[in-house]
Amino acid sequence: MHVPDGFINAPVSLATGAVAAGAVAVSLRGARRELDERTAPLAGLVAAFIFAVQMLNFPVAAGTSGHLLGGALAAILVGPYTGVLCVSVVLLMQGILFADGGLTALGVNITIMAVVTTVVAYAAFRGLVKLLPKKRRSITVSAFIAAVLSVPAAAAAFTLVYAIGGTTDVPIGQVLTAMVGVHVLIGIGEAAITALTVGAVIAVRPDLVYGARGLTAPLKLRVNGELVDAPAAEPAPVTARSPRKVLLVGLAASLVLAGFVSFYASASPDGLEKVAADKGIDAKAEDHAAADSPLADYGIEGITDSRLSGGLAGVIGVGVTVVAGTGIFWSVRKRRTSETSPSSVPEKV
Repeated sequence: MHVPDGFINAPVSLATGAVAAGAVAVSLRGARRELDERTAPLAGLVAAFIFAVQMLNFPVAAGTSGHLLGGALAAILVGPYTGVLCVSVVLLMQGILFADGGLTALGVNITIMAVVTTVVAYAAFRGLVKLLPKKRRSITVSAFIAAVLSVPAAAAAFTLVYAIGGTTDVPIGQVLTAMVGVHVLIGIGEAAITALTVGAVIAVRPDLVYGARGLTAPLKLRVNGELVDAPAAEPAPVTARSPRKVLLVGLAASLVLAGFVSFYASASPDGLEKVAADKGIDAKAEDHAAADSPLADYGIEGITDSRLSGGLAGVIGVGVTVVAGTGIFWSVRKRRTSETSPSSVPEKV
């Protein structure tokens, strides 16, 4: 789904760049309400995990592969505003360091892969959890369905952008059918990864899952034959609820996925690449501005062993993404703290 340079003309690229910038600005403000001292580092890890899993292309049809987009996963784990930022950080790192996704198309990619997927997924997720029983399984089921819907929605959004600013004359109906069709299959893979990840975090630390907040039904006790609400339990000490173990396990998993498992990923073109080649969308594709990057195409220049080159590039990518993401989210969280501190509130006269 990473749109390269040359697919979309300059005016529409600029327009989507403005949309993406506006969405990021709104998300920076909204993320202040979502992030705290525990979830800020978790958000950085989510960005790094999405980067790692996006390296794992899985086959979905003859000669076609897909990979995680991550909007649904990020929105459910850390919140919709922070989710937009997580995916945007990943796209920025991929475009600048790894020549994946055009630089002139960065606004297109953020709009489609970060904004559309997150908004569609979280809206569907919230609607589903209100209808389903308040159980952990409902969160996982809702995450699965929301993720399935988010991927073809992104494919439809690309088709709309291409209909307005595509650089080749291609029947849009054919593009829409092909894009949505293959991305429905990719959406199933996205849903499986999202549900498994959300379910794993809920199993050990449900308090860290943004989408599960306020969804736990109160404990009931039977007194004299009637059900009454049980007294609220005392909150555990902050030190006992540190997310350190979750962060370390998540970081280790990201490093293993990017540094080792990625070598076994499918080499087939992804959904957009396949449709672009079949329909002629790529007729005016341009070379990436960062094609000479030492990390271009997820390898390290000068290392001839493909397994070692790709693995090291993946590890570097995870490291850079987690550092950049955590730095951004800590800054947002600190700004929230400074704005709500007593010294920032004007005294009444």
